[in-house]
Order: sequence, then structure tokens, then C-alpha cells
Amino acid sequence: MFDKAKFVRPGVSLFLVGLLSLSACRDSGEGDYVNVSGKIFVFNYRIAEATYLLTLAKLRPLPDGSMLETTFENPAGGDPMIVRQKIWPTMEKITIESPPVKCVKANREYKVSMRLEDANGKLLQTIERKMISDTDQSVMPDKPLVVGPFYDPNPDKGSAGDPSAACPA
Repeated sequence: MFDKAKFVRPGVSLFLVGLLSLSACRDSGEGDYVNVSGKIFVFNYRIAEATYLLTLAKLRPLPDGSMLETTFENPAGGDPMIVRQKIWPTMEKITIESPPVKCVKANREYKVSMRLEDANGKLLQTIERKMISDTDQSVMPDKPLVVGPFYDPNPDKGSAGDPSAACPA
């Protein structure tokens, strides 16, 4: 006669051992801390600004006092823009936004580099990404359409010329 218990118990045991080993790998302190879950250029036509925007998802706990340094290629040329921010242990998603940028061109690659460090400056992880905009910044107004906290119409929104004229080719 077939005894189902002889086959089920070993299978359950192997399954539980597999689960334990998976959780041990996750907490072993190896692998990446974060990964890029989103990246986009934000064109805010109301205030006539464009920025890089990235979102990181936490894969495992970060040490207290961790810092993220993000270097953004400057679309207008010149020195890259660097943003340093503290990463709080309770953050599940991390958002990184660049200072306002000028001269973003559609279908051109822009480099973004990130360095995740612990409180003592020890490098924990690096991330390199290329970002591509599907929109050219020349479609943006050269001055904000609105001003102030109540989005009042900008009395000085007249044209000051082509904003892309000062951009490198």
C-alpha cells in the first residue's frame, strides 16, 4: 500500500530548509543595498525648470548615517552637478533630484553616477546609469509662467529670446 506520509514529510523538510537558506542569504550582508526603480527628466513648464529625478528602492537595511552622493552630467556643459544627501534607515524609497538643468536635448544620453557610503565614508555601492530624455528643453518657456506660492501669473513672462541659443551643439 502507498504511504503518502513517507513522501510528504521529507518534501516539507526540504522546503523549510530552502526557505531558511534563502533568508540567510538576504541577511548575510552581501549584495546591493539599493537599486534604481525609476528615472526621468521632469520638465515643469509652470516654473520653467527641468531636473533629473531618480527613485531608488532599498533591497536590504542600510547602516545608520549612510550618505548618497549623486553626480549628474551637466547638459549645458561644464562641471557636473553633485548632490549629497543623508539616507535615513526607515526610508524604503529614496528620491534624488538634481538642481535645475538647462540645455537638455531629446534622445541624447546623460550620465548619472551614485556612491553610497556608510557614516565613516566607506564605499558600500556604486551605481552608474545613462538617462535619455524624449523631450527637448527648447519646448519649455524661457521664464516661469507663474510665480509665488499661489501660482500667480508672472507679470514678466515676456520672451527673452531662444533659451537653447546658449546651449552647446
